[in-house]
Order: sequence, then structure tokens, then C-alpha cells
Amino acid sequence: MKLATWNVNSLAVRLPQLLDWLTANPVDVIALQETKLPDEKFPQAEIEAAGYQVQWFGQKTYNGVALLSKRPASDVVRNIPGFDDAQKRVIAGTLALADGTTLRVIGAYFPNGQAPGSEKFDYKMQWLRALREWLRDELAAHPRLVLMGDYNIAPDDRDVHDPVAWAGQILCTDEERAHFQALGGLGLHDAFRLFEQPPKCWSWWDYRMLAFRKNQGLRIDHILVSDALKADVSACVIDKLPRKNERPSDHAPVIATLALD
Repeated sequence: MKLATWNVNSLAVRLPQLLDWLTANPVDVIALQETKLPDEKFPQAEIEAAGYQVQWFGQKTYNGVALLSKRPASDVVRNIPGFDDAQKRVIAGTLALADGTTLRVIGAYFPNGQAPGSEKFDYKMQWLRALREWLRDELAAHPRLVLMGDYNIAPDDRDVHDPVAWAGQILCTDEERAHFQALGGLGLHDAFRLFEQPPKCWSWWDYRMLAFRKNQGLRIDHILVSDALKADVSACVIDKLPRKNERPSDHAPVIATLALD
């Protein structure tokens, strides 16, 4: 089974690129972020024609998430239960596996936070706390669980092209990294770091300053797997190829391969 996450940065703009990518990379599940479409504008027919069941949760201009899967998702949840949030950032579903077990998949678009000390940073901290509390219950109910999406957190200095310049900046603050580490405390593991990886592996590059051409990016898109799935992960890679498209998303897909059916 292959699972992927991709911040498409506007599905209205990037739908043809998504469909082309799925043709070349027929993953079993993909979580999308920043679809930036109200629910009534979501391209359900086009995605179903590509062979995917789809659940979505969106809003005009900002945010928006979707979960595409080869098999139907049940027990679908939109946003963090009990956390009052007008922003559409989370979608979760349960997939039945061939062995009679289930896989809980959560796709999330973590808040950016703007800048330390800002109201948006405070919101990010509140959101992260609420997410962790909910995940504790989700993991108890669903031992096989994957949390994937755009985390807007670079967990470590090796996930930043210039750690000195980014020190203390948004996406790289001690507070954000502590929240990422706290997810590990729940029993979630960064699939990418389960394997030896080449240096300077990023999933996001700014549109400005020739960042992609210079490979000056951050690794902020992640797939985390629960304890029960850790041994099943056989690979995790970042596909930089879509970032070379004309009018690309500023993010690249991340794909994990698991020994599941």
C-alpha cells in the first residue's frame, strides 16, 4: 500500500497536475491540503473518474483538505472534534484492509502561524494542543493510524537549508518543534526518518529568490505512522518532479510504502 500527502496550493489550478501525477503514481491513498475550494466547487466527478473515492472539506480562497482513496472511507471526521475552528484543516477516514483490520488515515493542514508572538502563532499553539489531545483518543481506538499532511514545521535543523538564518523563525521555533516531538511521545514516527536519506531533502521551496533552482527549501510535509505500523513501512520518499511543472505547487508530494493490503 502506498500513501501520499501533497499540498496542492489550489486544486482549481493544480487539478490537471494532480490527475497526471495519480496516473503516473497510482497511490492507494492521498491527502491533499490547500484545496482552496468551497465544497460545492470540489471536482468530485473528475477525481472519481480517475478511480478514487473522495471525501473533502473546503472553503473559498483558503485552507481546504481532501482524502482520496482507492477503497471507501468510513467514520469520516472533519476538523478536530471539540475544537471550535472556522478554518477547514483536518479530514480523517477509516479504510478496511484485506486482513480484516482497519487503517485510520488523518490528513491535516497545520496552521502556518505567521510569526512568533502573533495572534496566528497563538492559534497555531492552541490548534496543536487540541490535535494532540484528539490523537491520543484516536490512537487508542485505531492502533493502525497514519497522520499526514503539511505540518508547517521543520522538525530539525537538517530539515532546513539554512538553519542559522531560520533559527527562531516561524516553522522552526522551539515551540513548534516541541509540539512535533510531542507527537512522537504519543507513539507516532516520522516515516521519512525511518530510513537513511540523502542530505538536503526538502518538500517545500519558496516561489521567490530562485529557491527551487538553488535547492533552498524546508522539509515541512510529513507522514507519521503509529507504533503498530512502524515495522510495515518499507520506504518513504519526496517526489520533487512535480515542482518542475509549469505553475507548480510550492510543495512536493511525500509517499510512504507500507506492507499492507
